[in-house]
Amino acid sequence: MSESVSVIDAHIHQWNPFTTPRKASGPAKAARRAPFLRPVLPRVFPAATREFIGDPQYLLGPYLPVDYLTDGGPAHVSTIVHVEAGWHGKGPLGPVGETEWLSSLPFGLNGAPALGAIVAYADPSRPEIAELLDAHLRASPLVHGIRCMASYSDDPGVMNWAPQAHWLTQPAFLRGFSAIAERELSFEIWVYAHQIPEALTLAREYPGTTFVLDHYATPVGVLGPRGKHTGSTESARREILRRWYDDISALAELPNVVAKHSGLGMPILGAGPMPREQLRDSVAPLITHLDQTFGPDRTFWSSNFPIDKPNVSLVDSIWILREVLGDRFDAQRLLHDNARRVYRVAD
Repeated sequence: MSESVSVIDAHIHQWNPFTTPRKASGPAKAARRAPFLRPVLPRVFPAATREFIGDPQYLLGPYLPVDYLTDGGPAHVSTIVHVEAGWHGKGPLGPVGETEWLSSLPFGLNGAPALGAIVAYADPSRPEIAELLDAHLRASPLVHGIRCMASYSDDPGVMNWAPQAHWLTQPAFLRGFSAIAERELSFEIWVYAHQIPEALTLAREYPGTTFVLDHYATPVGVLGPRGKHTGSTESARREILRRWYDDISALAELPNVVAKHSGLGMPILGAGPMPREQLRDSVAPLITHLDQTFGPDRTFWSSNFPIDKPNVSLVDSIWILREVLGDRFDAQRLLHDNARRVYRVAD
């Protein structure tokens, strides 16, 4: 049971759209000035954005250590890993502002979990990549990983997070990645399922780097229609899952790749809010296959809060994992040890 384990939540986001530069800062400030506009403000987000995040309301306010304590307290989370969350700082070294801001938050106080590690933002294709990494490392000794989101779909109704397709295998990206490898930082891979072969290329190119697969390599539309045409039929959804099975198996063969049980509440999968038993049954194939291919020493739980919050509670995300894995649910490894090792979290 998680109650007997010092739980590490290895993927959360913190933000304050009122005081830090975020994409949602404009709408959030408008809602604060004119609360009566809040019900209609979500409409300012493009349809693809609304479909990705489900309920946009939580983006319009802060999500800080006290907010996470409310969500994560019942799960006895002692430590979190913060993953970059769309900071819009200006200039080549702008992303360092997020690392500095995180260091000022009251983690570890008044019951809030401690900050165990930071996964900062950096784009390996940029010429200033080495300078930016060093600035992050100077800003906080807890910077142990990097993320540069690569999720991209040809479906115009699906939200893209990379500037172009095949981002992980662009020559400039592959060359610049050496700066991350040289500093012995881990790298988060967040792609959509059809991009897993690109992740395979990158991980093979840098066998000495630990790669962390986020959110099951999000199989968009596997639970229901998304975008203009993704997962629009039952046969299409079966094909998404079949291809995902094969590609995950191939990626798991690389010993330098580990994987998170995270993101099961993301609306982009194709489902809305539902009873936890129904969600458990819907996502069981993803959980089971990830566990069988990567094994108990290369997988660990993460909440992805507050992104998953519209569809699943933090406590239920652990409950679902325990229910599906049964005897294979090793709380010590899945909720603590593996994340501690990957992110070099000090107890």
